[in-house]
Amino acid sequence: MNSPIELVRLLDDDGTEIGTADKSLVHGTDTPLHLAFSCHLVDSAGRTLLTRRALSKLTWPGVWTNSLCGHPGPGESFEEAIVRRAATELNVRVTAIRMALPDFRYRAVDASGVVENEICPVFTAVLVDDGVISPNASEVMECAWAPIADVEAAVIAAPFAFSPWLAQQISEGVYTGGVLPN
Repeated sequence: MNSPIELVRLLDDDGTEIGTADKSLVHGTDTPLHLAFSCHLVDSAGRTLLTRRALSKLTWPGVWTNSLCGHPGPGESFEEAIVRRAATELNVRVTAIRMALPDFRYRAVDASGVVENEICPVFTAVLVDDGVISPNASEVMECAWAPIADVEAAVIAAPFAFSPWLAQQISEGVYTGGVLPN
């Protein structure tokens, strides 16, 4: 049985949508600019959930990164996409979705030559009822809660050990500005 086609929203340089494309065909050595999001799960103890990307991932396999990422489909809001990807990647429900970096954008090339080229607003969210995390092995090989201050220090000290988007998000202050739950 074939898996359904996942469409990504293509963008021109100023962020205007110009069409869609099959996600499986978009990421390569000449990846067009497209819409994405990153989300950091945070808790009231000042921790964030880091995930280690599955070894089967096309880009940055086995690399530690933020909690979850994805692409909002055509007509899908960021909030709907975050809820969908949290369920897909971590088998959790999330709430209290908040914008952290609305203008985040990056382009990075991994060791295999595959390019990420995204306008990628960054959000924080919290688990519903401190839910149990059960990662989808095709997405996440392991995860760990860590104090935000420790994550920031580790990423600053060794950015090469983390996804380039996480390193850039840390440098742009993803955890500042009241993103932690009350």
